[in-house]
Amino acid sequence: MKIAFTTSGKTLDSPLNPRFGRAPGFLIYDTDDRSVEYISNTQNYNAAQGAGIQSAQNLGDAGVSAVVTGHCGPKAYSVLARAGITVYNTSLATVAEALEALQKGELSPAEGPDREGHWQ
Repeated sequence: MKIAFTTSGKTLDSPLNPRFGRAPGFLIYDTDDRSVEYISNTQNYNAAQGAGIQSAQNLGDAGVSAVVTGHCGPKAYSVLARAGITVYNTSLATVAEALEALQKGELSPAEGPDREGHWQ
C-alpha cells in the first residue's frame, strides 16, 4: 500500500505540512517494500485555484491508497474519496511520527473535509 504525506522534505524525518493542495510536495511511503519517493507539488503550490483537486488527481495517478495531512478541503476530499483514497488528518510534527501513528492505528479516517475551501 502507498501512503502519501504532505511535506516540504524528502525524508521520513521531514516536517508534515498542514496543507494538502498547497503542500510543497508529497512523500510516498510504500508499506510493501518500505521505500520512499518524493513527488513535487510545485505546480499546485502556487496555483491561483484548483490546487487541491489537481493534487488529489496526481496522487490517484500515483496509486496512493491513503493520504496523511494536516487539513483537507471539500473539493480535494471529494476527488480523493471518489478515487478510493482514505484521508487522515493529524497535527503531528514529522512524517515519521505520522507514519508510526498510522501504523499503530492511532489515526482515524476523516469522515469529510475539515476546511471550507481556500485557506492559507
